[in-house]
Parts: sequence; structure tokens; C-alpha cells
Amino acid sequence: MKVIFLKDVPNTGKKGEVKDVAPGHARNYLIPKGLAVKATPGRIKEMKAREESRAKKISQEIKEAENTAAKLAQKTVTIKAKAGEEGRLFGSVTPADLAEALLSEGIKVDKKKIEFPEYIRALGSYEVQIRLHPEVSSKVTVVVERI
Repeated sequence: MKVIFLKDVPNTGKKGEVKDVAPGHARNYLIPKGLAVKATPGRIKEMKAREESRAKKISQEIKEAENTAAKLAQKTVTIKAKAGEEGRLFGSVTPADLAEALLSEGIKVDKKKIEFPEYIRALGSYEVQIRLHPEVSSKVTVVVERI
């Protein structure tokens, strides 16, 4: 009996896979537990359409991330902060501060996607990685200046 797996089943099949299994195994275990459904032409067509839609959405997200990465390529962002006499900041520069500075330049980046190598607690220039998508990332130079 052909079934479409709705969840991963160890030693049997993975989610989204269409596979031939023993009829008793399908009727008595897979289908009642909600792990699989009987593979009909309509369900197979629906599953393929869902996969195509998901692939199209992912490719569009990658394209948008690449466009943003092109805008960010070798960009230098200046952030002004209060600092003491020796160049130490009162507080630190956070990913939210960088996201706000980029937004003021017209580039929207989620603060959760900004990866600081270490906390920025002093004046100077720092290299910061921005991971826009698991496959796309960009580097930005952050210059911290005194107010």
C-alpha cells in the first residue's frame, strides 16, 4: 500500500516521502497514529504543489537576502555613543543600536540576525557579521565615535 508520511518514522520513512509499505502496517499503525495517509493521486498532487510553493518561497527569501547583502557589502556604519576619557563607553553598542543605524540609512535588518564577535565597549572600528539567511551573510564595519 502506498502512503505519504506526515511525520518521520524511524526505519520506515521521512516526512513528505511517498513509500510502499505493508498494508497491515499502514492500516494498523501508520494511519491511525497520524503518521501517514493513504497516497491518492489528489494527495500526491497536493503534496507536490506544497513543495513547489515552499521552494519558491525559500528562493524568494534568498533573493531578498542577497539584495540586502549587496546593499550592505563593505558598508561602514557610524554609531555615536557616550564615552569616558580613556575611550571606554558608558554601556555598550548592541545589535539593536546597529539595526537602528542601518534603518536610518534605509536598510532594514532584524537585530537578531546581527552577530557581534564580542561586546563593543570602546571607541574604534569593528567588523560585524550579519546573517541575513542561513545561506547569505554580509560584513559591515561599525565605527564607534564619541558624542
